[in-house]
Amino acid sequence: MNRLLVEIGTEEIPAGYIQPALKSFASILLKKMDDARIQHGDIKTYGTPRRLAVIVTDVAPKQLSLSTEMMGPPERIGLDASGKLTVAAQKFAEKTGVPAAQLKVKETEKGRYFYAVKTERGAASKNVFKEMLPDVILSLPFPKSMRWADLTISFARPIHTIAALLGTDVIPFRVGNISSGRNTFGHRFMKPGKIRLSSPDNYLNALSDAWVLADTCKRKETLEMQMTEAVTRISGQVIPDDELLETVAHLIEYPAAIVGRFDEAFLELPNEILITAMREHQKYFAVVDAKDQLMPYFVAINNTQAKDMDLVTKGHERVLRARLSDAQFFVATDLKTSLDDKVEKLKSVLFQANLGSMLDKTNRVIKLADWLATAEKLKQAQLRSIARAAHLCKADLVSHAVIEFPKLQGVMGRVYALKQNEEIQTATAIEEHYRPTYSGGALPETLEGSVLSISDKMDSICGCFSAGLIPTGAADPYALRRQANGIILIALKNRFGFSLKAVIRESLTMFEHKKADDIEALSEKIVEFFKGRMAHLLEEENISKDAVAAVLAVSTDTIGGVWEKARSLQKLKSAPDFEILATAFKRVVNIIRKADTSETAAQTVEPALFEHESERALLEQFRTAQQNVLGHIHSGQIDQAFGDIALMREPVDRFFDDVMVMAEDAGIRKNRLALLGQIAGLFDLLADFSKIST
Repeated sequence: MNRLLVEIGTEEIPAGYIQPALKSFASILLKKMDDARIQHGDIKTYGTPRRLAVIVTDVAPKQLSLSTEMMGPPERIGLDASGKLTVAAQKFAEKTGVPAAQLKVKETEKGRYFYAVKTERGAASKNVFKEMLPDVILSLPFPKSMRWADLTISFARPIHTIAALLGTDVIPFRVGNISSGRNTFGHRFMKPGKIRLSSPDNYLNALSDAWVLADTCKRKETLEMQMTEAVTRISGQVIPDDELLETVAHLIEYPAAIVGRFDEAFLELPNEILITAMREHQKYFAVVDAKDQLMPYFVAINNTQAKDMDLVTKGHERVLRARLSDAQFFVATDLKTSLDDKVEKLKSVLFQANLGSMLDKTNRVIKLADWLATAEKLKQAQLRSIARAAHLCKADLVSHAVIEFPKLQGVMGRVYALKQNEEIQTATAIEEHYRPTYSGGALPETLEGSVLSISDKMDSICGCFSAGLIPTGAADPYALRRQANGIILIALKNRFGFSLKAVIRESLTMFEHKKADDIEALSEKIVEFFKGRMAHLLEEENISKDAVAAVLAVSTDTIGGVWEKARSLQKLKSAPDFEILATAFKRVVNIIRKADTSETAAQTVEPALFEHESERALLEQFRTAQQNVLGHIHSGQIDQAFGDIALMREPVDRFFDDVMVMAEDAGIRKNRLALLGQIAGLFDLLADFSKIST
C-alpha cells in the first residue's frame, strides 16, 4: 500500500477560499476513488495561499475486480433437444462478451435460466489516477474562478505546478499547460527554489525546511505561540479572535509575529472602533493588559522573516497611524450632530425599492415595538426606553464610522447614544436589536433589546413577503430564515407569550395592500414560513421529526407553547408502551377524519344511547382528562397534560374492543362519533397523533 500525494501550486488564493476548497478536494477525490473501486485509508488536507494538497494513506496498487452477473434466456430456449446451445444462447453470449462455453445455468424462482458472469479486472491505480486527477482538480468549487493566458480552463488563481505521486512514482497527466511531476516549491521570498519530492512521506518535512508550514493546524499553533511570546514582553495578552486567526493563518506560509505600538491618544476612541480598525483593514490583533484594558499595542503577522524586523514594525505602525487618524476624524465628525438629526437623514437611505427608506422602516418598527411591548405587558419605563431606542436604532447607518466600518452598525449607535446622554437601557437596545447577527450568535440580553430585535426582524420578514421577496430553496438574499430563527430564539429565551399570527398581521397592516384579503393570505404564508423554521430548530434539539410534525400540525401561534409540547411529546415517546398508546390515539383521529361530516356534526354525547359499559367508562375518563388537561395547559404544565392524555389509552382500547363505532343504528353511530370527536378535539390541544410513526 502506498500514499497518494496531489499538490496544486498556484498564485495567492484568497484566504476565505482555502478551507472550503480543501474540504471539497478531499470529498471529491475520495468519492471518485470509491467509485473507481480503489481501496484507501485516511485522507489529510494541507493548504497555504500558494498550494492546495491532499495525502491519502494506504492506497491499493490496483482497482478491485468487478464481476457482473447477467441473466439470459431460459434453459428450454437456450438448449435444443440434443443439448446444444441454440442461436438465442449464442447471441446472448456474443452480447455479453463471454465465451459461449462459459455460460452457466442457474435455478431461479422463475425456473432454470442461462447466466453470464463478466469480470472486469482491476487496472493499476496509477493508470486510473492519470485519468481521474485532472477532473478532480478542475471540479474544485470557488466563489469566483478565473482564466489566464489563452487557456480554456479556470481555477481560483493561475496554476503553476502540480505534484502527483503514488508512492515513489509520478502520476503523469496535464491540466491546461501544466504537466504533473514530483516538484513543489518553497517560500516565495525565504527559499523560492524547486523542491524535488522522492515520495509523499517527505512532503511536510521538505516544505518545513523551505519555510512553509503546509499543515494549517501546525501553522496556527506556531502563530499563536509567537504572538504569546511577543506580547509577554510588554505584559500584555492578545484578545482572542478565532475568526481573525483563521483568516491570518490562510494569508501566510510561515508566520513572523511582531508587536507594534500606536499613540496613546488614540485610546480615547471607543474600544470597538479601535479594534475594528486594526482587525478589518490590517488584520492586526488587539492587545489588553491584565485588567482587560486595551493597550496601545498591536500584533501583526508577517509572511516573511525579514532581516530588519524593526523596519517592518515601523511600516506597520505608520499604516495603522493613518487608519486610526481616519477613525478619530470619523468619530469627531459624527459627534457634531445628534442621533435625532441623523434619523432625519435616513429618508435618503433606501431599505428596499418596494418598501421605502430606512426612515419608513424606522417608523414601522416604532409602532410594532410599541404593540409588542404592550402585548407583553412591560412596564411604562421599559415602554419609553423601547420607543426611544426604536426611534434611534438605525441612526448610526448614516454615521461616518459605520459607513467606513459596516460591522459596527448598532455598536456605534450605542456608543453615540451614551455620549449624548441617552439612558443605558436605550443605548443597549440600539446595539442589541441586530442580534443574533449570525447563526448561533448571541441573543439580546435585555427585554428592551429583545422586543426591538423581534420588531425589526418581523418588519423585514413581512415587508419582503409583501414585496414578493420570498426565500426559495436556492436563495435567501435578505437572510429571512436567519431573522425568523432569531425571533423564535429570542421569544423562547424571554418566555414571550405573544400570538405569532397577531404580530404578523399587525406588521402587515403597516404596508400598503389593496384589500384585507391580501393581508390574510400573506399572513398564512408567513406563518407557514415560521412553521418551517420551528421544525428546523426543534429537530436540531433532537426532537424526532414525527413529534415535531404532530405538534406543529395543531399549534404554531405561541412559540414557547410549541417548544413545551414538542419536548413533552418527545419525553412521552420514550415510555415503553408509547407505540400502543399512539396506535390507539391515531385510530381515534383517523376514524373522525374519514367519517362523513354530516355524522360528526353532533356536539353532545347522549349516555342514554350507550350499549356497553366501556362507552360510559371512556366518557368518564374523557371528562376527567379534559378538566385536568385544560387546567395543566392554563398553568403551563404541559408534561402533566400529556400524562393525563396518556391515561386514556386503556379506556380507548376497551372501547374499540367492545363496540363497532360505525353501527347500523344512525343514532348510536353518531353518538359514538361525537364521543370520539370530543376526544380527538382534546388531543388537538396538544398534538396530532396521526402524525406519529408507529
